Amino acid sequence: MANKDLLDNMVMELKRGTQIMIVLDALKDMQYGYSLLQVLNEKKVNIEAGTLYPLLRRLDKQGLLDSTWDTTESRPRKYYKLNEQGTEILKDLTSAWLDMVKEVNQIIEENK
Repeated sequence: MANKDLLDNMVMELKRGTQIMIVLDALKDMQYGYSLLQVLNEKKVNIEAGTLYPLLRRLDKQGLLDSTWDTTESRPRKYYKLNEQGTEILKDLTSAWLDMVKEVNQIIEENK
């Protein structure tokens, strides 16, 4: 049981490192928080609302997203979309990810 808990924690750490890239990619289309959660769930990406909303605020503050409030509905919604800087960061992040995957795969293959 202790090994399962340890493994679960390690898998969670691996996923946490990829969430930024996945969220940035999903924001190529304008989304508000709940709609983004639905898009991610459809892609089988499990991210909690309590993780997603702070991440959106952080990415917005870092200047990677354009955001705007829609107050035409009874419940105002904040929409987010990847901007030019975010697109560049996503491109570089994806490249770094592919390099890491290649390196890890090479190590795994060497140790078979």
